[in-house]
Amino acid sequence: MSINELQDEVIAEFSDFDDWMDRYQLLIDLGNEQEPLEEKYKTEQNLIEGCQSRVWLQADDVDGKIVFRAESDALIVKGIIALLIKVLSGHTPDEILNSDLYFIDKIGLKEHLSPTRSNGLLSMVKQIRMYALAFKAKEGK
Repeated sequence: MSINELQDEVIAEFSDFDDWMDRYQLLIDLGNEQEPLEEKYKTEQNLIEGCQSRVWLQADDVDGKIVFRAESDALIVKGIIALLIKVLSGHTPDEILNSDLYFIDKIGLKEHLSPTRSNGLLSMVKQIRMYALAFKAKEGK
């Protein structure tokens, strides 16, 4: 599936719920469904700066596509990073760099997060794009 198809899937999933308490629960469930990150990846290097809670993001190149794994010590944040991974993991650096992450606004995520969580969300997206840039530069060598 393309990044946009995955975003549309997320939008459809969230549109089933009108109440933001239900949407928060969906986020928490998504976070809890995620495989825990192996301890060896919980390093300072993998910590995302700009997040109030601790978020570790591991990126690996698998046959030219970037596979992301992550974990957070906060339930909602774990759900947010799980959403980003669901949409962006398994795609090429170019696909990630060229993607317009419209699902964040469409599901109302930004407006229902505290300012610090919103900054954290932006930091997560920025870190994912930085990994994509790094892998793209490596390919170009």
